[in-house]
Amino acid sequence: MSSPSDRHIICMKWGTKYGPEYVDRLYAMVRRNLSGDFRFVCLTDDNRGMRSEVECYPIPPLALPEGIPERGWKKLTSFTADLYALRGTALFLDVDVVIVGNLDEFFTCPGDFLIIHDYKRPWRVTGNSSVYRYQLGAHSDVLDYFRQHFAQIRREFRNEQAYLSDFLHRQGKLQYWPTAWCPSFKYHCIPRWPTNYWKEPFIPPGAKVVIFHGECNPPDALAGRRNRRFRFIKPASWVATHWVA
Repeated sequence: MSSPSDRHIICMKWGTKYGPEYVDRLYAMVRRNLSGDFRFVCLTDDNRGMRSEVECYPIPPLALPEGIPERGWKKLTSFTADLYALRGTALFLDVDVVIVGNLDEFFTCPGDFLIIHDYKRPWRVTGNSSVYRYQLGAHSDVLDYFRQHFAQIRREFRNEQAYLSDFLHRQGKLQYWPTAWCPSFKYHCIPRWPTNYWKEPFIPPGAKVVIFHGECNPPDALAGRRNRRFRFIKPASWVATHWVA
């Protein structure tokens, strides 16, 4: 494992869905929960408004033929062979996660490539790419193969995390984080019906990074909003404690 000075947190922001405040808050959460030195890198198409501790670089091009949409595949560029001359271990975090526990073990947990196991269908190899760790430059074949076989891959896989998981599983390199570390807000934090009407969402025991996908993002959870009718939640007050710059 790399020394603390070789540790990198990498995130990615493009388009207008998430503003710079998401990156700033992510940096602050990492700083509070990761011991020692690290570099914080954001791959982005717009670096305006970022705090000074964030190193911003353009998102490397996927280099797909003209007219092929890149949405859903951009994270694969984190495996660029010489990603801005960065060296060491990288922990990739989605910008909309909420860090609720210490992150040190994400850098010491043994394994070549670690990712969250699929929440809904644990019998599949598919991982959730909201949190994954890898050696910078070590898996450039993931991106090279995608560029060479993009038409086939887009037919066989729904998105980058399905392709990525399958590719590294076939190489015997895919491993998963301990189950408790990265719970889903949607599946693990909302009390069961009907108690969700009087109990607020909670942080599961052993959680380190809460993943927001599908229905809520942190501001929604804090306000008690879901984007599906008849799926009531109370405001998750703990988000205000952790999701701050």
